[in-house]
Amino acid sequence: MRSNVWSRMTAFFFEHPRFSQKVKIASAYAVIVFVTNCCGAGALCAAERDFPFYPGEKLTFEIKWQFIPAGEVILEVLPIETIKGIKIQHFVLITKTNSFIDLIYKVRQRIDAYTDIDVNRSILYKEVYTMHKSRRDAIIDFDWKNFKAQYTNFGKKEKPVSIIHGAFDPFSILYYARHLDFKENDELERPVTDGKKCVIGRATVVKREKVMLDIGEFDTFLMEPELKEVGGVFKKSKGAKIKLWVTADERKIPVKIKSKVIVGSFVGELISIDYVSE
Repeated sequence: MRSNVWSRMTAFFFEHPRFSQKVKIASAYAVIVFVTNCCGAGALCAAERDFPFYPGEKLTFEIKWQFIPAGEVILEVLPIETIKGIKIQHFVLITKTNSFIDLIYKVRQRIDAYTDIDVNRSILYKEVYTMHKSRRDAIIDFDWKNFKAQYTNFGKKEKPVSIIHGAFDPFSILYYARHLDFKENDELERPVTDGKKCVIGRATVVKREKVMLDIGEFDTFLMEPELKEVGGVFKKSKGAKIKLWVTADERKIPVKIKSKVIVGSFVGELISIDYVSE
């Protein structure tokens, strides 16, 4: 059955006087793109384990700069797989700028994040992207026997970093948060690593509020994640704030994300939900 989201941009792009306004706008767009872009359980599927998501879920977001459509972001839960003999969850993020933004600052990105079956820790993270002249083909391999994470980009390995028990990559932590019970004013914490450092990622549940989108009205929790020490998908312009709205039900579906940057605001809004019934 079918039913009707942090970039590796530096402050240089926003502050250097030789960069045009168009490039600054496109760089700011990249911020929201990547924000939107925080057990041996056997082979049971997530739905059978009472998870808030399961294979077949596909969330599509439209991204706008101010009021200008800029592209789309897709979050998808793929079928359960086996890696190194371990049953895993597979999450995907796909980013694509539209034809207008392509002329200014073309972005293409795919992230594949893998966690253990119960979404208690990351197992593997892959990211391939093209952003204007920047390229990345990166892997973070989680070695839980030695509590190390190995970052590799275009085959070049960096020094492994120590990781904390239960650490997540910058994308799959979103799915971990979706099966938490929380309320207004709660502070959520969990280790997160970009393969270069491991820190405690934090998010504040600010308040509960109604959000009206084109596809309907949602009862949501407004959350403000704070992962400033982590690079990659969480790096943003100086002083930027991220706001994330998730449904206030058992599914905790992200429905809206907003980032205020130097050149204005970017908003990502859910425009469609697809899923496969049990």
